[in-house]
Amino acid sequence: MSNSALNITSPWMSEDVVMLQDSVRRVLEKEFYPHREQWEDDGIVNREAWLKAGEFGLLCPSIPEEFGGGGGSKAHDAVLAQEVERAGLGGGFGVGIGTHCMVAHYILDYASDERRKEWLPKMTSGELIGAVAMTEPGTGSDLQAIRTKADKVPGGYRVNGQKIFISNGQNADLIVTVCRTGDAGSKGISLLVVEADAEGFRRGRNLKKIGLPAQDTSELFFDDVFVPDENLLGGQEGGGFYQLMNQLMWERMLTTLGAVVSMELAVQYTVEYVKSRTVFGKAVMDYQNTQFKLAECKTQAHIARVFVDQLMQKLLDGTLDNTSSAMGKWWATDTQFKVLDECLQLHGGYGYMTEYPIARLWRDARVLRIWAGTNEIMKVIVARDL
Repeated sequence: MSNSALNITSPWMSEDVVMLQDSVRRVLEKEFYPHREQWEDDGIVNREAWLKAGEFGLLCPSIPEEFGGGGGSKAHDAVLAQEVERAGLGGGFGVGIGTHCMVAHYILDYASDERRKEWLPKMTSGELIGAVAMTEPGTGSDLQAIRTKADKVPGGYRVNGQKIFISNGQNADLIVTVCRTGDAGSKGISLLVVEADAEGFRRGRNLKKIGLPAQDTSELFFDDVFVPDENLLGGQEGGGFYQLMNQLMWERMLTTLGAVVSMELAVQYTVEYVKSRTVFGKAVMDYQNTQFKLAECKTQAHIARVFVDQLMQKLLDGTLDNTSSAMGKWWATDTQFKVLDECLQLHGGYGYMTEYPIARLWRDARVLRIWAGTNEIMKVIVARDL
């Protein structure tokens, strides 16, 4: 692939962030990409890869150095997320790392000093892997309707319930679990960190999905699981909904970034393909229909890049609001799927073969309109601000 889809420097990227981008790109290409097909066949990224990611500093770059992290900002996390997508590893490894880094920030922001010192260094090394357990069989975007219950007992809580579609579900050692500790509504929600070796916790099957084949996605079951008081994030019951809303803006930002990189890659791959593919005696690129379609796709990808760069700058400045993050998430992922679909069409039958990167991009893009809050929910958030 030519460098035009790779050498993108955004206004929010400082010199040290650009340096990280270059080093991460080389590491991913040499150390991780060769294992992509094996991970996809296995349906999971192995623990050895997580430990290697820790050795290379790919885990939690924005966690303070005192806890073993890189001491950077969310800009460093964002560059890592973009480079994993550009490396062709977004269909498993990228989702896993993104989820893991989010869990690290839940712990950094809301856990006790003792738990931070215990867990974060092992998360940055890859010894411990994190997951967030929100979705339930009957509850998706409506987090206030969750039914997993945490009953207070001496020294902690007893957790009972079930979660589904949990990223890193098979690998996870620490599961930030959304529980009901009080009455119905947002004030009755708390976040408890369940440790995977706790008695009564068990994993269901590794779910088979349309896309993201290397990402372990699981059902999780909590059967009278004891969770000590120290594992209650925030130290008080009822703060879970606020904690979730605060962190979900970052999850939407990561989703938006991934969508934009995916569009940029799709345009680049397709331009290269149609220039080399001959039909009826001339290159596919020479047909006006191809030129018009790609002109539209390139324009949409460029607009998306400008939009996401603006949102990232606001996030780093501390001025990103809920409405703007929701607009970015729904528009970028809707636009992404349209661009990828057009680009796949221009590949003809080859676009349906997973050996071609456009097929993998298209396959893995569909879920982005569902997770981090469905795009319909994003529009509800925007409409409330009208």
